[in-house]
Amino acid sequence: MKCAACSVITVICALLGTLLFLTALAAGSLIYFNSPPDKPPVIFQDDSSMRIDESGAVRLELRPGESVRSVGQRLENAGIIRNRYFWELLSYTDKEYLKAGIYSLSLPASQIEIRAILVSGRQLLIRVTIPEGATLKKTAQILAEANICGKEAFLAASSDRAVLDNYRIPGPTLEGYLYPDTYLFPESYPVGLAVKTMADNFFRRLAETEPEALSLSPAELNNRVIMASIVEREYRVDGEAALMAGVFYNRLRVGMALQSCATVEYVITEIQNRPHPERLFDRDTEIRSPYNTYMVPGLPPGPISSPGAVALNAAFHPVSSDYLYFRLVNPAEGRHYFSKTLDDHIRAGVLYVKGRSL
Repeated sequence: MKCAACSVITVICALLGTLLFLTALAAGSLIYFNSPPDKPPVIFQDDSSMRIDESGAVRLELRPGESVRSVGQRLENAGIIRNRYFWELLSYTDKEYLKAGIYSLSLPASQIEIRAILVSGRQLLIRVTIPEGATLKKTAQILAEANICGKEAFLAASSDRAVLDNYRIPGPTLEGYLYPDTYLFPESYPVGLAVKTMADNFFRRLAETEPEALSLSPAELNNRVIMASIVEREYRVDGEAALMAGVFYNRLRVGMALQSCATVEYVITEIQNRPHPERLFDRDTEIRSPYNTYMVPGLPPGPISSPGAVALNAAFHPVSSDYLYFRLVNPAEGRHYFSKTLDDHIRAGVLYVKGRSL
């Protein structure tokens, strides 16, 4: 009996030893295959979906519908992970799916760390700034140059009647309703979402700063946005914006043409696609266009730029005065001379236009 007990103990010890060995082997394999390779990654030039940026991080694009096996193969070929089979094993033990998009991988990193990034959806974001006074075309160009979305696609999405109706915008485009701000977008972002983000930002900011705008009809709000867009392209000094708005409202009240240089510039650059003028001549102010407020009385058909907070505030809270004219008299400081009569206006000096700021 004693020998039989010893045999049982011996077998148990052998089994425990084997189990411990296998556990240690599995743990060692897990640590080994999960750890990053000893050599730096090798990014092939023919793989446009993977590259090393200036900081040394790898920019990786996961294609829509791409399989776990395909991703693992690419990561192994580039020397980012040790073994694609271990990559697939991780996927079988985790219910989270890889999410298509563009990611930044700071290396070296373990397979578990890399997978956590690719299932999180935390994509590489591009910081892009839309300046105050930017037009719809300029906004589309900025986004296209940042590889966020195509220029023509953005313009088409900004003219979608369903989108315009959703925001109760009476005009043919979102000109003036895309808030100038700094945005963080993924590369190759769906154009509809980019448009929605910027339009939502406009109405959110408007509700915060001008809550009375919520009670206006679409036509009334559109007139305020048109005025703000003109003021945005006219003023240079913040303190003059509301006074300028007051001058324009005075002109509308007495039936006088707005005579905004900014609207003529809009015709030249956005409708005729010509370079921005350094100054305006009589031939410019005589261009036949519904946006030329020298030729056509009243407000133009739509906004001419994306107004920021200062211009929007000016359109909603103009400064009351008897002024009907203003003229740029200090280009360096951007200051204007405001006057009540045409004679006084003429004496103020030569005609200046707002220099190219975009």
